[in-house]
Amino acid sequence: MESPCILVCSIDMKTGYCFGCGRTRDEIGAWTTYSDQERRDIMAGLPARLETVERKPRRETRRQRMARENGSA
Repeated sequence: MESPCILVCSIDMKTGYCFGCGRTRDEIGAWTTYSDQERRDIMAGLPARLETVERKPRRETRRQRMARENGSA
């Protein structure tokens, strides 16, 4: 199952979007119950949502660290 999660799970209190993936708490909680099309529809809007969050994550994500350690970054 495709997921936009980048393991930075923190919600921007102003927008209600996760700083890492851009989903709302409700979307994160219900992600496995959505159809493939519903997930694709949500994912299509995430880049625009992430532009509205108040701050970007400052810490290195687990995926970024793993890529760096494996020489991919």
